[in-house]
Amino acid sequence: MTNTATTPGNLFIVAAPSGAGKSSLIKALLDRYADGSMQVSVSCTTRAIRPGEQDGVHYHFISVARFQEKIANHEFYEWAEVFGNYYGTSRTVIEQTLAQGIDVFLDIDWQGARQVRDAYPAAQSIFILPPSLAVLEQRLRLRGQDSDAVIAQRMAKAQHEMSHYHEFDYLLINDDFATSLANFEHIVLAQRQRMALQQSRHATKLKDLLANHG
Repeated sequence: MTNTATTPGNLFIVAAPSGAGKSSLIKALLDRYADGSMQVSVSCTTRAIRPGEQDGVHYHFISVARFQEKIANHEFYEWAEVFGNYYGTSRTVIEQTLAQGIDVFLDIDWQGARQVRDAYPAAQSIFILPPSLAVLEQRLRLRGQDSDAVIAQRMAKAQHEMSHYHEFDYLLINDDFATSLANFEHIVLAQRQRMALQQSRHATKLKDLLANHG
């Protein structure tokens, strides 16, 4: 018999410059663990919903007034205004999910990561880097979505973001995707085996194993 009801999940912060493969790695790991034990946090935003997006799946779409109310009530682990739209990570939703023993991934930038670490020091943070600037630029161009000028802007922003890699607990260089996914998985699984979590998860079994000791 195991005790899982009171065992909290782990909070993982995952950051990377655009094109480093962050979202692909998270999705691949969730596909591998399709038992519901891992989830990506769904952020709140005030921007308009786009074709193909679903409320509650891609974002929680809310009004500016409602977002500002949540800010005033300290309901976000982190939030930011980007190009006139607000984005934020709900404190309540994450804490409720973690309380169910589910691991949560936050797909955020280094600035948001700072805010989350301040609010939730137990969070583990992972920064993902491309193997080189040339590869990063190639990946951005292969998307076929941006002009040369926009790609140049993205590259400049990426270098600024990458300069903050040392603020994180783990660093992955996403050169070979399969290797990076394996290393990503190892980090997550190792965190699940921490002593405090294992003691809580297997409290009954540990008691039985040590029943006649001393």
